[in-house]
Amino acid sequence: MDKKGNLSINSENMFPIIKKWLYSDHDIFYREVISNACDAITKIKKMDMMGEYTLPDGYKPRVDIILNDKDKTIKIVDNGIGMTAEEVEEYINQVAFSGATDFLNKYKDKANADQIIGHFGLGFYSTFMVSDYVEIDTLSYKSDAESVHWTCDGGSDFEMKDGEKKEIGTTITLHLSDDCLEFCNEYKAREVVEKYCSFMPYEIYISRENEEGTETIKESEKRDDDVVIEVIEPKEKENAADSDKASEENKEEEKKLKIRRRPQLVNDTHPLWAKTPKDCTDDEYKEFYRKVFRDYKEPLFWIHLNMDYPFNLKGILYFPKINMEFESAEGTIKLYNNQVFIADNIKEVIPEYLMLLKGVIDCPDLPLNVSRSALQNDGFVKKISDYISKKVAEKLAGLCKTDKENYDKYWEDISPFIKYGCLKDDKFCEKMNDYILFKNLDGKYLTLPEALQINKEAEEAAAKDEATDENGNKVEADVVDAEGKPVNADENKATEDKKEEEKEKEPRTIYYVTDEQQQSQYINMFKAQKMDAFILNHNIDVPFIQQLEAKNQDIRFQRIDADLTDTFKSKTSKKAAAEFEEIEKDLGEKMKKALHNEQLVVKVEKLKDKKISSMLTVSEETRRMQDMMKMYAANGMMMGDLGMGGATLVLNANHPLVKYVMENKEGENVNTICEQLYDLARIQNAPLDAESMTKFVQRSNDIMMLLAK
Repeated sequence: MDKKGNLSINSENMFPIIKKWLYSDHDIFYREVISNACDAITKIKKMDMMGEYTLPDGYKPRVDIILNDKDKTIKIVDNGIGMTAEEVEEYINQVAFSGATDFLNKYKDKANADQIIGHFGLGFYSTFMVSDYVEIDTLSYKSDAESVHWTCDGGSDFEMKDGEKKEIGTTITLHLSDDCLEFCNEYKAREVVEKYCSFMPYEIYISRENEEGTETIKESEKRDDDVVIEVIEPKEKENAADSDKASEENKEEEKKLKIRRRPQLVNDTHPLWAKTPKDCTDDEYKEFYRKVFRDYKEPLFWIHLNMDYPFNLKGILYFPKINMEFESAEGTIKLYNNQVFIADNIKEVIPEYLMLLKGVIDCPDLPLNVSRSALQNDGFVKKISDYISKKVAEKLAGLCKTDKENYDKYWEDISPFIKYGCLKDDKFCEKMNDYILFKNLDGKYLTLPEALQINKEAEEAAAKDEATDENGNKVEADVVDAEGKPVNADENKATEDKKEEEKEKEPRTIYYVTDEQQQSQYINMFKAQKMDAFILNHNIDVPFIQQLEAKNQDIRFQRIDADLTDTFKSKTSKKAAAEFEEIEKDLGEKMKKALHNEQLVVKVEKLKDKKISSMLTVSEETRRMQDMMKMYAANGMMMGDLGMGGATLVLNANHPLVKYVMENKEGENVNTICEQLYDLARIQNAPLDAESMTKFVQRSNDIMMLLAK
């Protein structure tokens, strides 16, 4: 059989699906119906603008939400364009035929799409998620139009007849289901409307039907729609010394009126992000932040986004002050479409690392899905995300260049955003490269280019220093070879020039500290040589510096305990260096035997600081590998021995203890001294494990007992 045709959709089967699955949150019906009401107002204003209708004098666009918990009803009333019977038939009775889309198509040459919220024609049906049945009373703006009354109980059947509505606009009445009565509670209604509609373009009021409550106002504050219940005359002033004066004061005091409680305005029709940045004050930005995010700690600073081309996007991003120890670093960025709340933290629009911020973004051009709660897959969304990232980078760079003092103050709070952003976004990393700050040992903040220059003078000064021996006598370094034969001066200079040339090609080193207390000995050495290092003590810093090295081939980061450069050593001749090599072999074997550690590398150096007996260095590459292995081990992966493999024990030949070991290799207490020298070096590099600490304490006691004898 070969047959072709059209699929038939049975509305009786489809309607329950729409009711149950169209929206994940049932409270969203408020947003949909109020959005439709705002659209209706926008349309009638456009008709007036185009000369096809004249709005009455004193026209004030508004949407009223009228609650009646006794009758279990909610009314949403607008004074917009209204509908004729034909339009009700077309837009309501035909599911998913959007009136907004039809209006835009009809008037596309006369009006733009700005502020038309609806697109799909399904929003109205969200009312059936919470209602047993729904009524519509509407009167079109057209001169010959008659009012229409429409009802439906959520099935496929509806009833439509002539209505009794006298004012142009639409009233939708929801008769709530028993399990949804909370939505006609004034406090719940206010909560939901403020969530979705706080910044809708027209005033939204909430009131209770047959309101019996009252409020008192001054006579001068009376509005035309106020219902006056009582006039309150000013009280006569008692015991006035001058009765004529008292009478005059009473005349000047204004009468008060007791009126029926007014409907409560629940939205701000002109949100701060819709204004141009130059028209906004700091106090307004701070007040908006407090109001929207319920955060009473002042933000550090903010970025006001205002873009019309190639897409329309407005918003404000706040950098909050975060206590990383006690608070979550997760922020909230609210996404709006034509001032209608869509969702929080939609990752397709907001770069992941900026979700640590707080802010609002309004983009009418977003390609939303049918429920407006998520985005359709669209390359356009990526452009928006890239734009936001670019503007944030530009703001931060500008702040660093023009207001460095405040940028320094903000750094500790904003550095997690920036470092995370550099790891997640290569373009952001490139833009921020020269505006990343590093805190040095004195607490001063330097940019990356400044950090590269910080030790250059100290290293150059050390290179030019005349060599001195352990007694402080000047010696000429490298003027003799290993056999003690004189080296030709020209040869020596050529060698030096070649070394200098090779050094220029090498990456510049930035030294850093991860634990100021643990690495204090190395810090003191750096300070003694007028060298500096930078404090990088957060978990994010390890991958962050690797990212910077990948992006900047001319730099490398090295922890201060990774190696000992010539800056920290006393210069010696080649002959003396050759002698040390022999000592290292003998002493190395002695240390390995005493420590039962065949992997240990032992070096003997003459350090400038004679108070230091021993030090432990672990190359940057080895230590990073060990850190990575520990991370995998913490995740349950077996990575073998995580000890101090790859470590080098540096013994200071200028220290008396080391000299003693060198001269008394077979002495009675040499093994004890060797063990103690090793542990003293280790303890300055990383905390000792439990077993090593126990041995260290016991050995220290034994050494003190020897001194006490």
